[in-house]
Amino acid sequence: MFEGEAKGEVSTLIRMEEVNMRVTKISDVRKESLSGPLFTGPDVTRQVLLPDSKEFNVNVVNFGKGVRNKFHAHDSEQILVVTFGKGVIATETEEKVITPGDVVIIPAGEKHRHGATKDSKFSHIYVSRLGSKLTQLEE
Repeated sequence: MFEGEAKGEVSTLIRMEEVNMRVTKISDVRKESLSGPLFTGPDVTRQVLLPDSKEFNVNVVNFGKGVRNKFHAHDSEQILVVTFGKGVIATETEEKVITPGDVVIIPAGEKHRHGATKDSKFSHIYVSRLGSKLTQLEE
């Protein structure tokens, strides 16, 4: 029962829209090429984990050895969850090595870059607000 709900009363709080939970296995999601001007090399793929989400972009990005993205910023927070390999996250003032299990939050507007170290492939899940904009700040 929900707080304030009388015994035997049917709650209408959840029945406004039928929503079904879904479980997605990353290994079942197709990898698509993500190479382009934002990256330092062509060995980059993306796996779109929740294409039907109404609020979030949730994707896996896989970087080949030594590949990273160039300095950029987002107009919303970005969250990275490292899932494989060894990578680097950097701002204009600091650089940190990140490994599986690390979770990074990047504030809206912060100039940053991330990707694989020279000797390791690297993957992370990224979460951002649906419709948020990315601005590339490095050629």
